[in-house]
Amino acid sequence: MTSHRQNFRLLLCGITALLFTTMGAHAQKTDYPAKPVRMVVTFPPGGSTDVVLRMLVPRLNDKLGQQVVIDNRPGAGGNIGLNLVAKAPADGYTLGIGAAGGLSANASLYAQMPFDPVKDLKPISMVAAIPFVLIGQPGLPAKTFNELMAYAKLNPGKLSIAHGGNGTAMHLSSALLNQMSDMKLVEIPYKGSGPAAMDVLSGQVPLAIVDLPASLQHIKAGKLTAYAVTSLQRLSSLPDVPTLSESGLTGYDSTGWFGMVAPAGTPSAIVARMNSEITAALNDDAIKTSMRNLGVEPAPSSVEAFEAYIKSESQKWAKVIKTANIKIE
Repeated sequence: MTSHRQNFRLLLCGITALLFTTMGAHAQKTDYPAKPVRMVVTFPPGGSTDVVLRMLVPRLNDKLGQQVVIDNRPGAGGNIGLNLVAKAPADGYTLGIGAAGGLSANASLYAQMPFDPVKDLKPISMVAAIPFVLIGQPGLPAKTFNELMAYAKLNPGKLSIAHGGNGTAMHLSSALLNQMSDMKLVEIPYKGSGPAAMDVLSGQVPLAIVDLPASLQHIKAGKLTAYAVTSLQRLSSLPDVPTLSESGLTGYDSTGWFGMVAPAGTPSAIVARMNSEITAALNDDAIKTSMRNLGVEPAPSSVEAFEAYIKSESQKWAKVIKTANIKIE
């Protein structure tokens, strides 16, 4: 009889513990967030990253039951904003939207970093990918990328290529293009993709690597020549434009991207909740259509996949930066 009572007590204790564990997990899930969530964006208002996030905010507000407050903190290739996130309390109420530069390349570009992207930040999810396109003046004596490469090699150092600014993903894309093609293009930094595209359009510079929002309408109007896209796959918005990889630079792959991160040490339940909500928002058909109309591809991911991608991108760009001897003070 005593043995039966002991077993019953043990069973009762086990059931009670399970109930408390389940209730605790449920409370942890539903208690967050209990106040507005600050979202630090490492780009100025009006850019494609900022615009995309503002598309997502109404849905996030509804699903989270709290306001997501956007805090634009541009500068230093994303370091200013991401440093705020890295130094914030790890409670889920300060999150960040960082891009390829701040999350992968800057550690190799800058002599000193105010934070460690790997140790001080926790990836939540990739948000979007922004493919780039190599554009040129219609008057150039080259209609395809192979013709352009042949022309550049016959005229070394005479062709220049604009990009979106020192240390940007477009800068690194042009450096990788030079390394893989040996075209010896003179790289010229601009303050953004838009000004670079406009100077190709006006004839001030022959070539540029820019994002689609800055160039798509001019390409479709025949005012700019699209030689190739920088992603591994062709783009639905430019189906007739080949990739650089299929144009002779096998394996060339350079895509701008941005994703959501939290301070290191943020509870896994909060990270999982935000990953779930951002993934659901990015899979909404209306949001996907709006993003693609901007030339931005939705790219939700698991926490683990985003973490692995950041590491692989960091290693890839570290080699490109070292070879090109790119430094930013």
